[in-house]
Amino acid sequence: MALNLTETWEHTLDAIRNWARINSPWAIHYNSGSCNGCDIEILATLTPRYDLERFGVKLQGSPRHADVLICTGPVTLQSRDRLKRIYEQMPEPKFVVAVGSCATSGGAFQGCYNVVGHIDQVIPVNAYIPGCPPRPEAIIDGVVKLLQSLQPKKAPSQAPHADAEESAPVEESAA
Repeated sequence: MALNLTETWEHTLDAIRNWARINSPWAIHYNSGSCNGCDIEILATLTPRYDLERFGVKLQGSPRHADVLICTGPVTLQSRDRLKRIYEQMPEPKFVVAVGSCATSGGAFQGCYNVVGHIDQVIPVNAYIPGCPPRPEAIIDGVVKLLQSLQPKKAPSQAPHADAEESAPVEESAA
């Protein structure tokens, strides 16, 4: 059996990339037209009291360096093209988190003349965090669940069978 070094090397590099992506995601925040309630809660998650950085999440200023796009607010006509542009500038693989009622369903702004709708009507969304505004704990929980979903699934291990289990079943006698 020949060892294929190319496949082994590529598999190892993919494992390292995935490990780094899960343990050190860089996020960018975009407000597409909300009331700023969700923005304040996102900023609160970055403070030492809640400390989102303990999970390796770093707020980044450039979409070209970000892995996760955190969106708040409904998408307005004015912000639709900007949101698409930011999403397209992010390198693959990229993930989107919709934070708040407005981002997930349009919220209080649904049906307004200048509102296109919620985030997933413009770009694909990977995680939804409901609330108006959601608490910092909910935002942290949503981001952590997104990161956990990126971990590779482990194959279930087969339990070793004892010799007694492999023998023929014992018939019960009627008393």
